[in-house]
Amino acid sequence: MYEQMLIPYDGSKEATKGATHGIELAAELGSTVHGLYVIDLPGAPRAMAIRDDEEELREEYEKYGERELETLSEIAADHGVEFESHMRTGSPSEEIVDLARTDGMDVIIMGSAYRGKLGNLLGGTTDRVVRSSTVPVITQRMSSDE
Repeated sequence: MYEQMLIPYDGSKEATKGATHGIELAAELGSTVHGLYVIDLPGAPRAMAIRDDEEELREEYEKYGERELETLSEIAADHGVEFESHMRTGSPSEEIVDLARTDGMDVIIMGSAYRGKLGNLLGGTTDRVVRSSTVPVITQRMSSDE
């Protein structure tokens, strides 16, 4: 059913909740988990001073992403799940949807923050992925007390 699962991961509480759910599901189904960290640099155009530091900023994001993907890899290993890591740069929702489509993912599994009574008026990465992906998306929303 779901042989290849994409789990976008940035180390946040909501990403951890989604990743845990996804890895537990992968363990039950014998699926491979593909962890994805998206480097989301500040938008252009940027001031010259900011652009001069862009390479340094990118390196920091890459190091952080590598650490987070390693954490996700360890969680997968603890559950006996095969794991592959991916890193991309761009708009998180666009990169998630593109990787899922181009690499033949069967499902995207994401956590989502609790957004209160007005949550449906505010958009987030998970909501944009749900609205734009042709690949099925499983979301795990946090409760108000998490």
